[in-house]
Amino acid sequence: MKKTFTLTIVIITIMLGNTAKANIRRAIPKDEKIEQQVEKTLEKMSLDQKVGQMVQLTFDALKYTNRQDGNGVDINEAYLDSIMKHYMIGSLLNTPNGVASSKEQWQRYLKLIQKLSFKDTGIPCIFGLDQNHGTTYTLGGTLFPQNINVAASFNTQLAQKATEITAYETRACSVPWTFSPTLDLSRDQRWPRQWEDYGEDPYLSAQMAAAAVKGFQGDDPNHIDLQHIATTPKHYMGYGVPVSGKDRTPAIISAQDLREKHFAPFKAAIEAGALSLMVNSASINGMPMHANKELLTAWLKEGLNWDGMIVTDWADINNLYSREKIAKNKKEALKLSINAGIDMIMEPYQCDVCELLKQLVQEGQIPMSRIDDAVRRILRIKYRTGLFEHPLTNIKDYPLFGGKEHAEAALQTAEESMVLLKNKDNLLPLHKGTKILLTGPNANQMRCLDGGWSYTWQGAGADKYASKYNTIFEALQNKFGKDNVTLSQGITYKEDGQYWEENAPQIQEAVQAAGGVDVIVACIGENSYCETPGNLSDLTLSVNQRDLVKALAKTGKPILLILNEGRTRIINDIEPLSTAVVDIMLPGNYGGDALANLLSGDANFSGRLPMTYPREVHSLITYDYKPSQEVDKMQGAYDYSAAVSVQWAFGYGMSYTNFNYSNLKVNKTHFTANDELIFSVDVKNTGTRIGKESVLLFSSDLIASLTPDVRRLRAFDKIELQPGETKTVTLKLKASDLAFVGYDSRWILEQGDFRIQVGNQTLLITCDETKKWDTQNIE
Repeated sequence: MKKTFTLTIVIITIMLGNTAKANIRRAIPKDEKIEQQVEKTLEKMSLDQKVGQMVQLTFDALKYTNRQDGNGVDINEAYLDSIMKHYMIGSLLNTPNGVASSKEQWQRYLKLIQKLSFKDTGIPCIFGLDQNHGTTYTLGGTLFPQNINVAASFNTQLAQKATEITAYETRACSVPWTFSPTLDLSRDQRWPRQWEDYGEDPYLSAQMAAAAVKGFQGDDPNHIDLQHIATTPKHYMGYGVPVSGKDRTPAIISAQDLREKHFAPFKAAIEAGALSLMVNSASINGMPMHANKELLTAWLKEGLNWDGMIVTDWADINNLYSREKIAKNKKEALKLSINAGIDMIMEPYQCDVCELLKQLVQEGQIPMSRIDDAVRRILRIKYRTGLFEHPLTNIKDYPLFGGKEHAEAALQTAEESMVLLKNKDNLLPLHKGTKILLTGPNANQMRCLDGGWSYTWQGAGADKYASKYNTIFEALQNKFGKDNVTLSQGITYKEDGQYWEENAPQIQEAVQAAGGVDVIVACIGENSYCETPGNLSDLTLSVNQRDLVKALAKTGKPILLILNEGRTRIINDIEPLSTAVVDIMLPGNYGGDALANLLSGDANFSGRLPMTYPREVHSLITYDYKPSQEVDKMQGAYDYSAAVSVQWAFGYGMSYTNFNYSNLKVNKTHFTANDELIFSVDVKNTGTRIGKESVLLFSSDLIASLTPDVRRLRAFDKIELQPGETKTVTLKLKASDLAFVGYDSRWILEQGDFRIQVGNQTLLITCDETKKWDTQNIE
């Protein structure tokens, strides 16, 4: 009787789960033709073929030789054939020798890979690359600013254009899949991957995520055409807030922040049609993400009714037993991860996983239904990307590859992303004929402008592969004249060492060079790095670089600080010595030209910080802090009775013109959960230059049952205004967007007052009744 009762409960639970899922709108509309193709292919597959489809190897797992003519590599066809025949591998990734290849080389590699994949398995191989800010691993393509810059533009159209161009240039190589965009919230400034993301705010990140997915994939996720590619938002989720600040280390995240903030950009990407997703390499609250069935299956696949594919990050199945210690061996790690919801395993070197998966199925430790579900998802992405019909593309069909039109888009993105943080006495723009001393370790290196994921993993070699582009020094010479720009760096990086290592200082040489100039432009920050090699122990900018600025300040010449860095390094002792400060972050190959345009006044600043810039190494905080965290007085233009100590606030950024806000209105001052709130505000350019302004709307929940955030970004738009021009900006949001995740982990919108702020305009609105949701997500 007890067994019967238990079985009944299980059956009812499954039925209710299926019913609940059926009531959730599908993240990607069902395409009956594709589903029939998937089922027809699946029916013909043996267990060997199925587990082979679930495995992904890196290019370097193949045997190849470097060609003597320098034209890439020659893959050992016999060896690749044997792997495909025996293991029937479904996917490959990465670039040979860890260096970008030309589009012609990629075409040659993929032609052989697809030939053997069809011959040995009857199924195309899906090849993926980390095309993280343009064509990372394709020579001659377009490199865009890193995602942190794209976020600083507050321009979703630029975000979509960047990924649209990246998709076009990637598909020109016959590569149909990218591991991008990175959607981790950078809410710990110590973390070495801050520059890969769209900043610290969940709403900004979600908007950029949706735009990026649309750009990569186009408008129909079921039919990715030959100018688009499948996208893989990463690293689901909570990766950007490790307790230690170091890469791939544990995070402790409240249930409220996990659902309300860290989940938001991934939810937006999935609802925009993302076909696959990559998992966080670390753990949250003690559970490694690669074994977290609740977050992989219940939240993602079931909660969003999403039929896409989940792929691991690099060797992370192995890490479950070698590092995380939740499994005793690889076999047990596979059981945990596949049952949790992993579909494809980025192995990336060994094929033994195929045999282990077979054993687990044969022993009943992984249900065959779970294997079939994983393979369906893998086949689905292959059909959706058109690989069965068009496994290869023709270079001739991509005449815009690496051309002027794409370069102009990258330049515009760089210009709109740079943030003017200080401009005392209107030092900027610099006038023609200004005598400039250019100094600092970042003054004459493409590597510093591009950052990691630029031709190589760590970005080393960018000066070789991007030599045709302009460093800051070269760009300023072109703009202001060679006779007006003197280079004396004072500090240089040790290029054959760690990213943070510097050569012996030559500060006195830079001081002497300052004698005959009008202004000192100090390019300081970081050399390129990526992932764990970018870990640090002190967020403060290096002693050498700060000493350089201090020595130059004694000359009495005005100093312009150019911050060229992947994360916000502490500069509180040298900022007061500067007359102006510009944060260019990692602006890519056209960053030098963009900076020259801005410094000369040929372009106007419009970027805003997508993250909080800290003042003190032990006072790291985000803009949406809790009222009880107030400890000091905030500086800067966004001082609206906030009380924390930061160098510059989230959303801060100056222009060469001025904007005046007035007449903030809303369609409903009283509302309920089902209402739409429509705000309008007049913005006038009161200066003498054309300018672009990002109009940001913040909300503050004044009283809540759970301590509310001080403020939250809820909407934004970017407009361009001529001098004297006024525009009325309309910003819409659903009233339910003001809900929060309560102490019981359920969404709730509570009766009470909210303060709305746009620029210096504020108004109060009132929710008239409380609503609590029973669903995981608010539709």
